Parts: sequence; C-alpha cells; structure tokens
Amino acid sequence: MNNFDFSVIWPSLPYLATGLRYTLTLTFVAFAGGLLGGLGLALARLSAWPWLRMPAALYVNLMRAIPLVLVIFWFYFLVPILGQWILQTPQPLRVGPDQTALISFTLFEMAYCGEIIRAGIQSVPRGQVAAAQALGLTYSQQMRYVVLPQAWRNMWPLLLTQAIVLFQDTSLVYVISGTDFLGAAAKIAQRDGRLLEMYSFTALIYFFISFSLSWQVKHWQHRSQT
Repeated sequence: MNNFDFSVIWPSLPYLATGLRYTLTLTFVAFAGGLLGGLGLALARLSAWPWLRMPAALYVNLMRAIPLVLVIFWFYFLVPILGQWILQTPQPLRVGPDQTALISFTLFEMAYCGEIIRAGIQSVPRGQVAAAQALGLTYSQQMRYVVLPQAWRNMWPLLLTQAIVLFQDTSLVYVISGTDFLGAAAKIAQRDGRLLEMYSFTALIYFFISFSLSWQVKHWQHRSQT
C-alpha cells in the first residue's frame, strides 16, 4: 500500500476515456436495440396465435436461462463456423469483438426488456382495453394511444434499471479482448504494473456512474408518484 499512487492514472486518461466512450456507446446501442426487439417479443408473447407466442416464449426462456458470457462465447466462436458451413466458404467468417459484443448484448437485452414490457402491458386494466375496443380502435391504435402510454409509466423505472445492469455487464467484452473501459484499464495496468491503482480507479468510475443513474431513477420515480 505504500506504493499506492493515483497520479499514475493521469497520463492514461485519454486512453481510458476512449474505453469509457466505447462502453457507453455499446450500452446505448444495445439497449435501444433490446428495447425495440423486446417490444416485438412482448407483443408476440401476448399474441393469441400460438405459432407467434410459442417461439417468442422459447427465445425469452432460453436467453434468461443461460449466462451472458456464454452467449458472447457462442457468438464469437460458433457463428463463424456455422457461417462457413452455411455459405460453404473456405475459411470461417470473420466476426470481430465489436460486432460480437453489439449483437450478443442486443439479443440478450431483448429477452429481459421483452419481459419488462410484457409485464407493463399486462398491468394496464382490462377495462381500458375494452373501452378502446368499444370506440372502434384497431389493435395498433389501442397499443399506440391507450395501452403503451399507460404501460410506459409502470415499466420505465425497471427499464432504466435494466440499462444500468447492462452498463455494468458490458465489462464482459473483456473476455473477447474488447477494449471497453475495463479492458483499457486492464491493458494499462498490465503495461505499467499498476494493477491496484488502475482497478481501484475503474471501480470508482463504475460506482459513480451506476450510483448516479440509480439515484436519478429513484428521484424520477418519486416525482412521478407525487
């Protein structure tokens, strides 16, 4: 502990900022994709048609039953081989860490966002839907003008909390040599032999961002209830 020196971090700040920017971008894009895909999954799960409802349920249950790191490994190592077999190319398809991270996180988030959205839609009283049907609104109009606006008020705190969890989970791109915030810190730590300072600094930044966002979510939730 006598050699603990935070000043060694300053020269590495530009590289760490690049890693943090990558982490935030991955979080935002994967969450946006997960939100859109999750909406489709939620509507499919609530559909009266079994051929639509059952595949959606299978996808959600599968994704929620396996670890995220396994999804990343599966996409990174298995998809190139499957692509080679399907396309009959001489070499496995090239799938880099960035594409793997973006697609894996989006697919994973779709399952969790889908369940949150489904619960939000089901929280809307049936009388509201019946009233919309009585007015002659189509299914699409019922969702856009009646159900989803009310469901959003119930589900947005959970969706934002899920986004915070995703922000923390993006550190898993480290396992496929992605240069996110943690990956950038790890490379500098190994290069300079300053593991304690670099990992302590990384933990502080993760804590600050996650705690700030969690506090903001609680604040918004409190204001919406008063």
